[in-house]
Amino acid sequence: MQGGRVVRLLLQALFVLLAVGTLCFAMAELLPGDAAYRIAAGRYGYDVVNSEIAEAVRAELGLDRPALVRWAEWLGQVAQGNLGRSMVLGDPVLHLVAYQLGQTVWLSLVAWLMALALGLSLGLWTALRPQGWARRAVDSLNTVLRASPAFLLGVVLTTLLAVELGWFPVAGHEDASHVFLPALTLALALCPGFTQVVRDAALKQLRSDAFEFAQVKGLPLRVALWRHALPHILLSTLAYAGVQLVLLIEGMVVVETLFAWPGIGHALVHAVIARDVPMIQGTALTMALLFVLLSGAIDLLLHALDPRLADAQAAPANAPTPDTP
Repeated sequence: MQGGRVVRLLLQALFVLLAVGTLCFAMAELLPGDAAYRIAAGRYGYDVVNSEIAEAVRAELGLDRPALVRWAEWLGQVAQGNLGRSMVLGDPVLHLVAYQLGQTVWLSLVAWLMALALGLSLGLWTALRPQGWARRAVDSLNTVLRASPAFLLGVVLTTLLAVELGWFPVAGHEDASHVFLPALTLALALCPGFTQVVRDAALKQLRSDAFEFAQVKGLPLRVALWRHALPHILLSTLAYAGVQLVLLIEGMVVVETLFAWPGIGHALVHAVIARDVPMIQGTALTMALLFVLLSGAIDLLLHALDPRLADAQAAPANAPTPDTP
């Protein structure tokens, strides 16, 4: 079963590689304006670019060749593990994307852990007090967070924590303190969903026979939660948390741009503006492959942690037919 899932995952990754790369190439070709002029402006600046420089860039990069020829050339490079070179910077796309991906993964993991910690704390707190003021206060906070786009949360946090209080730097990535504000922005956007999932799972476990029996035996509430409820809550939350991690990496564009974080989303924005087709393809491919591979890895992990999932999927195929005695 696991081997079949791995094969399907690899086939999905191959399909995504071809589809996303081709779509990015086609969209870049259809963008308005002169690609050679935009690339030259990205290299030398808009104030010095003229038609002569643009034509030199066009000839250097072969932009006057048919689009089909350039697309086929890109496919051949990808088949050899080469994503080409940035048309603006001249560096290998693979090296640039590797650095940017590291920055995005670092920011995503910090934000994901923050959101998970907040969700577990608030979810368990409100599950233990389902009718109290805590539930109403957390629900009100989650409503505000759900209604607030990420860029608005980022602006508010920057104004309060960076500009007014001076606790954190506004933007950049020089040291660990720079990751806090963008990570908190992303974590607050994820927090309502985590809280709801944890609360629902906790309420289910608190009402279960096993938890009630643990309390009947005389176990303190904290011990009963730790031994009998928390493992099931974490397993129930893992699938949702994994999907959120995937979506978090996919949705980095706004927050990375707002905080000048040198990640893959920020690089994609600049590549589109500069019409840097190899960088557009490289960053988009990386994000799409991350989506496929992380989704597959989470599925494999869930089946490894809970074999009942595999049994449930295999049951319909192995179930006896009505004619079976």
